[in-house]
Amino acid sequence: MSRIRSLLSAVVAPIVRVTGNRPHVVGIAGSVIAIIAVLIPLAMMWLIRQQVIDHHRETSENLNAMIALDLENNFRFYDVQLRDLVSDEQALLSRTPVMVGDPVNQRIFKSLPAEAYVEGKYVVDKAGVVVASQWDTQDNLGVRVDDRAYFTAQKNSPDTGLFISHPYLSKTRQGGLYIALSRRLSGADGTFTGIALFEVRLELFQRLFDRIYLEAPGVVEILLQDGTTIASKPYSDTVVGRSAATSPIYAAMAGRDSGTLIARGRGDVERLYTFRRVAGLPFIVLVAPSMHDVLDEWNRHFRLAAAASLFWGLALTAGAWLLAFTLGEKQRVQGELAKLAATDPLTQLHNRRTFDERFQVQWQSAARTRRPVSVLYIDIDRFKLFNDTYGHAEGDKVLAAVARCIGRSIRRSVDVVARYGGEEFVVLLPETELAGAQSVAETVRANVRALDMENKGTDIGRVTVSIGCASCVPAASEQGIALLQAADGLLYQAKESGRDQVRAAFFEALPACAPS
Repeated sequence: MSRIRSLLSAVVAPIVRVTGNRPHVVGIAGSVIAIIAVLIPLAMMWLIRQQVIDHHRETSENLNAMIALDLENNFRFYDVQLRDLVSDEQALLSRTPVMVGDPVNQRIFKSLPAEAYVEGKYVVDKAGVVVASQWDTQDNLGVRVDDRAYFTAQKNSPDTGLFISHPYLSKTRQGGLYIALSRRLSGADGTFTGIALFEVRLELFQRLFDRIYLEAPGVVEILLQDGTTIASKPYSDTVVGRSAATSPIYAAMAGRDSGTLIARGRGDVERLYTFRRVAGLPFIVLVAPSMHDVLDEWNRHFRLAAAASLFWGLALTAGAWLLAFTLGEKQRVQGELAKLAATDPLTQLHNRRTFDERFQVQWQSAARTRRPVSVLYIDIDRFKLFNDTYGHAEGDKVLAAVARCIGRSIRRSVDVVARYGGEEFVVLLPETELAGAQSVAETVRANVRALDMENKGTDIGRVTVSIGCASCVPAASEQGIALLQAADGLLYQAKESGRDQVRAAFFEALPACAPS
């Protein structure tokens, strides 16, 4: 247990020291933690967003598969009938030439179930003329279709196989769009003798959508390989029969059997597009719910999670900075208290205790490095008489003015200026030889005299100071107080010699310390 406490203490202590000395670190750290606390749930919600999209993609793929299976079943059924028609017609052609309206042709058409959307079954001769129809009427027979793509495709290539046309308006029936399913008729020598043809209403494809529920603006479409739309839910005359080959969505499907993409399409609506090519048929099934519907529930949850995360993040940030400001205020107060403890309240200079601490540090450093150290002892001349003459309030003003003057005269940050007691001041000049210290002392003396403050007790009638300047290179065996006493002795000499002057000396060896 004690080991755990020691370990915790070792970890926590540096943190406490850092935060205690730099309160803003608490605020910054709290803000970073708050940002992380906000981002983590939002990142998790973003992962869930992808899962929601994946779920809807799988649903769309299932719908695609169902529609594709229906298309395969229907068109395989139609192709079986079409193959039977081709076989019977070619057998008939081998015995007798095809004649328009020949009753023999009528017998080759079989009525089978599940063909409600097959509006016409026809035989077309090599000239492109309808010569036989399941419903033998004069309106159907003799119609020319040699200009249709399904006729020319079969005529030009014996390998065309099942050909599914683009939507068109029928020449044999009125109203509505149709697609043609055609197969080639060939003679015994392989020559082109015509085509067998089924016309299928486009309603067949719309019927496949009856079992599919998809909220607008979601869409379900069936396209031909070249991008022509043959069915759409919701139905639109401006869409069905038109080509979508120039759209970026169709371009993204090129060369792929199936896939998913998120893009903007019809009506500038962003949708989740899932597509599949129907095996063996020239169809592409497209299911595209709108992203608004896909993410509607997720968006509500995301907004709630974002609001909660932001609230707690702001609360954490506010708490962290409140603590930082509290610590900062505490640090400021402690600094003020430390400054009060180290500063003379009247002159705002260091007090004697602070000077003694700083002096001791510099003395030991000078003793180790064998570098010189100098001390100035400064005393205001006839200050007691000044107080008696002008009063203590004016005396305090003189003390503050002289203190400011001394402070301005000392320029280095390593130098220490202090009020040592009463009207006495002391200056510590580390790494300063006697000549430099004496120059500083003369500067101080001249600057105080230049204050031009009245003092009738002095010989010149103005406030002046006397200064003792002592310098030495400390030896390990010597004590710093000896240098202070030496400077005090030099100050006494300056006063005895008439005041308003500097007495300086360098001590190779300091005299023994006088009893304190």
